Formats: sequence, C-alpha cells, structure tokens
Amino acid sequence: MQSLHVRKRSRKLQQIFLFAGVPLISLCLTFISLYVFARAQYSAPHVVARVDEVQTVVIPINPPVRLVVVAIGLDTVIMPAGLTSNGDMDISDNPDEVAWYQLGTKPGQRGSAVIAGHYGWKDGHGSVFNNLHRLSVGDKVSTYDDKGVATTFIVRKTRKYDPTADATEVFKSTDGVAHLNLITCDGTWVQSKDSYSDRLVVFTDLEKN
Repeated sequence: MQSLHVRKRSRKLQQIFLFAGVPLISLCLTFISLYVFARAQYSAPHVVARVDEVQTVVIPINPPVRLVVVAIGLDTVIMPAGLTSNGDMDISDNPDEVAWYQLGTKPGQRGSAVIAGHYGWKDGHGSVFNNLHRLSVGDKVSTYDDKGVATTFIVRKTRKYDPTADATEVFKSTDGVAHLNLITCDGTWVQSKDSYSDRLVVFTDLEKN
C-alpha cells in the first residue's frame, strides 16, 4: 500500500513510512506517513495567578485506552502503536481495535494526535472504522484514559486524500491547539494495488470548556 507522502519541512522532523499488507477482499490497514517531533511535547497548562507572579502548572495527560464516537455507535479499545524493526508503524491485526501513535502527541496535548483504524470486510466481519465516513461537522469524538477521564473533540472537517497526496496537515499543526485526527481507508478496492483508492481523514479539535 502506498503512503500519503508528507514533505519534510524541518531538520527536526523525521518522516516515517507506515506499511501493512492487505489481503485481497480483506481489511485495509491505513498506510500513512507520520512526523516524529524531536522537540518536547506540550501538555495543556493550567495557569495559577499569584500576587507577585504567574505560575504555569503542567497537568499530565495519560495515554488513551478507549475511543468512543456516539454518532456512529463506536466504542472500542485503543492500542498504542510504536514502530516495527523496519521503521513502520506497528498496529494490531484485530479489526475491532484502533491504534494510537504513541511516539507522537497524546490526545489533549497541543499538536495533532493520530489514531488509525481498519476499513473493509473479511469473512463477513466489518472493521472498526467502516462508518467513519458518516461523521459530520460538530459530532463529538472522545478518548478515555485508564482512569476513565475523557478528552472530547469536535469534528471540524473530513477530507479524502489520494494515497500519494501531500497530507502534512494531518500530522503537523502549529496553532497551539490540541487536535485528534482519525485515519482510515475509503473508496473502492484496487486489486492491482492491493489497496483501496482513497484515504479518509476526520479532523477534530479539542472541545472548549
């Protein structure tokens, strides 16, 4: 499966190509390119005002373990995904689970966290992100940590990409806001490429309190 190519924009960014083979008439594992940020990740700060100074307290954000999207009836396990020995993103073979790229941003941190999920059917069994295309602007997407603390995002837009298109905006943001982007395959099965014709990305922004 070909990747969504993302142009290198800084010496501090390292492009990582993700690949997973997809059997014919089987599940489509999203093949995407991620940027690993060399700089430190930022947590959303809580500002405490004092008479003589303003002190910033960083609130730790725990890794996500559960993804809930009420609009499409989705409630599933999030598995952390690192890198294989070949430098590819590792992901569960389970079509009912999604993968969060744990070497990148956590949901709720400034920047763009990325969660990828399977699309397609195998032996009559559908995949976790088969209905991702049904999401609309304003729908809510929530991740939960192991303590049950929810972080909720609002769908801003959805966009389809050609597998060879530049998708920098999926993986990089500089607006100081926390984003969560959901990625899967979409379109029609292309047998000659052993993949689907499109990549679908749902862009979400952290819900404002």
